[in-house]
Amino acid sequence: MTEAEARSRLLALFTEAGFSMVEDFRFDEEGVVVDLDGWDPTMRVGYEFISREFGDQLQFDAQTLASFEARMSRGDLHVLLIDERDVLTAQDVDVACRGFLSECAAHRSKSGIAR
Repeated sequence: MTEAEARSRLLALFTEAGFSMVEDFRFDEEGVVVDLDGWDPTMRVGYEFISREFGDQLQFDAQTLASFEARMSRGDLHVLLIDERDVLTAQDVDVACRGFLSECAAHRSKSGIAR
């Protein structure tokens, strides 16, 4: 699966779920500066398809991934990080994305956040 195919599918799924995604968003918070493939700044939800094609693995190093994981654990934000090595088909992307969106909906429900 190419980066373009994955990004197109992710954008469609997040939009279908009601998010207002900004593509190619420059995320710069708490010392973490990366380019996310999609980000909803209001809901603080986004996604990144990590591919070698665009050198994403250089931005999403172990320290950056740990920072995202810590912030997601606190509920500060939610970012779906998919490594191209973990998905081969559009169905793989769909399964990962739908699981992630389900977790986001459960978090919003517990937090009393609309949408």
